[in-house]
Amino acid sequence: MDGIEKEKDEIFGRAVRAGRRTYFFDVKSTKGGDYYITVTESKKRFVEDGKFVYDKHKIFLYKEDFEKFLVTLNEAVDFVKAEQPFDPESFRREQGESGSAGYADVNFEDLDH
Repeated sequence: MDGIEKEKDEIFGRAVRAGRRTYFFDVKSTKGGDYYITVTESKKRFVEDGKFVYDKHKIFLYKEDFEKFLVTLNEAVDFVKAEQPFDPESFRREQGESGSAGYADVNFEDLDH
């Protein structure tokens, strides 16, 4: 793909750093000019020889699904907030003590779909 095609394909992008993970939110364009969103989770993982690799997981969201996705995401976030409220001050204290507290290692194979 040459630079001109790449520019047309990538419309918007933002990254959110969260501990050892980074989430990338990108708006891209199909050949037909329709926009869609990709959400990519990237996590640094060390391998045996001391080097590191990035594990990446990506989802594609198409505009016809945005509303349903947002409604369901908000329901899930609201549920977690109600069941396990987040205390930023407590989180900062834990963060200072161990350096990585508060970040869960999630094995996606263990999650129910």
